[in-house]
Amino acid sequence: MRIAIVVGTRPEAIKLAPVAELLGPDAFVIHTGQHHTAGMIGHLAPHLVLDTQRDAARGHQLGSMTSALDQLLREHQPDAVIVQGDTTSALAGALAANATGTPLVHVEAGLRSFDRTMPEEHNRVLIDHLADLCCAPTPLAHNNLHAERIPPDRIAVTGNTIVEAVHSALPSTENQVDFLQQLGLGAEPFVLATVHRPENADDPAALAAILSELAALPVPVVLPLHPRTQRQIMQARLGDLARDLRLTGPLDYTALLTLIQHAAVVISDSGGIQEEATVLKRPIMVIRRSNERPEIEGTFGTRLQPGPEISTITNKWLTDLAVVHARLAELPSPYGDGTASTQIIHATTTRFTWSRGTERTLPPTA
Repeated sequence: MRIAIVVGTRPEAIKLAPVAELLGPDAFVIHTGQHHTAGMIGHLAPHLVLDTQRDAARGHQLGSMTSALDQLLREHQPDAVIVQGDTTSALAGALAANATGTPLVHVEAGLRSFDRTMPEEHNRVLIDHLADLCCAPTPLAHNNLHAERIPPDRIAVTGNTIVEAVHSALPSTENQVDFLQQLGLGAEPFVLATVHRPENADDPAALAAILSELAALPVPVVLPLHPRTQRQIMQARLGDLARDLRLTGPLDYTALLTLIQHAAVVISDSGGIQEEATVLKRPIMVIRRSNERPEIEGTFGTRLQPGPEISTITNKWLTDLAVVHARLAELPSPYGDGTASTQIIHATTTRFTWSRGTERTLPPTA
């Protein structure tokens, strides 16, 4: 089979790299250009890169990507298209697959925040209902799909490829120690925090509350700054609140995993970091009003709004740190056993079988 893999962001590249590696020469990777190509290097090398206007409005970007992908799929006629997650690129790939009659596989299907203010929620729902195969990472994701009356024969519970991705990308112990020393971190506990979602970064009151709580913690706090967060700190004149934090620029994936691996506690509004924390067995506090990954709540962590609970709960975890870490070390990640890529490929190849060289009749262009 010849399978097109559509990616546009670093998280997509990270999570689909294990799938592409197993497919080998049968994988045809298309990068939509949503994020800079440099961010993909070392994760998933594309065969084709589209000329996408990264700064365009979301609707214009979606239309441009969909049109370009439609043309590519008609030209190359892959046996199936794989998209991952809930990005504009994933939705464009899904729409193009639908328009060309190409079987569509959605990796990480069934996630739901039930928060319609999130563009990602609209994307993931649309992709799931277009998909011919929904690869759900957890039983809860499967149940969400079932509740929306997606037929059982279009759903497979496969686990999440993040498990393989983390184990593959985690640096050697020596390289981890070197990186920590560069940041002035040793054996003493520290907190890793990341803030980038609009509900936190674009709201001066929320951002000020988060920074104040982080600054009040009794251990060093490492805060890699997303460009949006850095810009908002400057515009809202919150530099004084961030002064006592160990600020860094955006980190590559291996550096981020190193910090998660060694952090006493992780505080974040990121979806991916929630998953990675379960693989690396670290307690995580999710600063968000809604969460499409509730599997971590009450097990590996908790979710709350910006405010005093951030320091209250973090200090409680720090006080009982050995007990907290020991409990999580025995807790399996909800995202599977590291065989998700194999299961995704098996589910794909057993459902969609086109004879090589057989002429396919494509739907006409609109």
